Amino acid sequence: MSDGLDFEFLIDTFFVALSGVPIALLITVVSMLIALPLGFLLALTRINKIPVLNRFAQVYVSFVRGTPVIVQIFIIYNSVPLLLSSIFKEYGININVYEINPIWYAFIVFSLNTTAILIEVFRSSISTVSKGQLEAAQSVGLTNVQAFRRIIIPQTLVVALPNICTATVNLIKATSLGYALSLHEITLRAQVAANASYNYVEAYLDIFIVYLIICSLVEYLFKVYEKRLTKYKAAAA
Repeated sequence: MSDGLDFEFLIDTFFVALSGVPIALLITVVSMLIALPLGFLLALTRINKIPVLNRFAQVYVSFVRGTPVIVQIFIIYNSVPLLLSSIFKEYGININVYEINPIWYAFIVFSLNTTAILIEVFRSSISTVSKGQLEAAQSVGLTNVQAFRRIIIPQTLVVALPNICTATVNLIKATSLGYALSLHEITLRAQVAANASYNYVEAYLDIFIVYLIICSLVEYLFKVYEKRLTKYKAAAA
């Protein structure tokens, strides 16, 4: 164990940590693809105060936002296999649930967590769009689906985009907890590399740098996309 930083190890482990980026991005993309439509639909149930669904969304948001992500990971990772095992045993399905790739549990945990965040994001952003615009769209013969797709959603995105960006960045950072699922993402790969020589300071610096690069790039891409939606800002205002 050296007194100062081992720069050779720092450089080598940087690329080891970088090799975990595809897993982190895959979890992020899949989770967002699930969470965006779910969050939008559940936000509508809250705005329109649909019985049962509105109450479910409230409890769901409170539970997810009120508990640490790591606790949610342990609950899902330990309870889902037991539930699946009981179901498979009941119906005679010969599948070993303990051989299921842990990335599937990551998809479940992070999509459910992100959905709760996006419910509140969409609820506040949809509320900024005047109800008169939906009525005007209906008066010219547009269906509700067409009105939302052409008028409501583009304006909602303009307002919601900064918060969606924040949710995406937070999701990327949360994937660092994938080590609890034994996923070979950025954090676990760097930690494994550090175990042999105890160069944990260098390993964590590499993790810090890799996440900083990814999150900065994502924020830049969101800013570029936000500029493309500026034509809807006047209407959203």
